[in-house]
Amino acid sequence: MKRIHLIRHAKSSWKDSRLTDINRPLNKRGKRTSDFMAQPLAQAGCCFEQIFCSPAVRAQATIERISRGQEQPLQWTTVDQLYTFDGRVLLDWCKTLDEAISEPLIIGHNPALTDFCYAVSSTAVSTVKNIPTCGYVQLTLEEGCSWQELTHGAATLTAFLRPKTLMQ
Repeated sequence: MKRIHLIRHAKSSWKDSRLTDINRPLNKRGKRTSDFMAQPLAQAGCCFEQIFCSPAVRAQATIERISRGQEQPLQWTTVDQLYTFDGRVLLDWCKTLDEAISEPLIIGHNPALTDFCYAVSSTAVSTVKNIPTCGYVQLTLEEGCSWQELTHGAATLTAFLRPKTLMQ
């Protein structure tokens, strides 16, 4: 059975207006939330075996900080195409995944992640209004669905973590 794990990067800083979007770092809240989410992600069944991350500084910093809270250091692949705000681009990228990959973890950006959820899961539409910063979504694909066959209704929402709710 295939699953897709999605994490939106943690809260970024807009403090230095000279930085381009891709170079914005995490702010204090983003760092704190990334550190906190390491354990809830593991408990929710987030698979850390095949990680793909946007090249944006805030996305890289998010997975770096989550990695610090795991039993073993995480390794990930930086994928330029994941620096997107378009859910169709993310869907097209997922359709190119090797069939040997069963549970990719993608660290990326909104609205691409939320739109992607809507594109592949009818159950996500009623539950996931917006993936918050450092939020986590787990989508389980129908039995036998290949990456190339990924389409609307092919996945079911199986987990949705909102850091704000968990940190209260």
